[in-house]
Amino acid sequence: MTPKTFEARCLRLPAATKVVQWEGTSVFKVGGKMFALGGGFAAGTGGYMFKVSDMAYGMLIEHGLARPAPYLARAKWVQLVSNNALSDAELTAYLVQAHAMIVAKLTCKARKALGLAPPA
Repeated sequence: MTPKTFEARCLRLPAATKVVQWEGTSVFKVGGKMFALGGGFAAGTGGYMFKVSDMAYGMLIEHGLARPAPYLARAKWVQLVSNNALSDAELTAYLVQAHAMIVAKLTCKARKALGLAPPA
């Protein structure tokens, strides 16, 4: 997936925003909380970074598609070994899941302010 497509897929998610931090890294957030990183620092150390479930964390690392993300591994973030380690459809699904996991951790008040439905 190209960086431009990665950005578009992240920003297409409900209430997603982008800020540029840390050596020009595009940081994608929802409710002020990060769910994905691309470019800048992320590009300099490998591929895209994003939050994953415990199961996805183990699977992606075990299959050699990703490694624990620098500074964020304890929070179950992975960094792809390259931006093309996953198909566009697979990466899009992981981004949707990362976004949903962060939304689920937001307070009811924050979700309401963002116009997001409560988690199922």
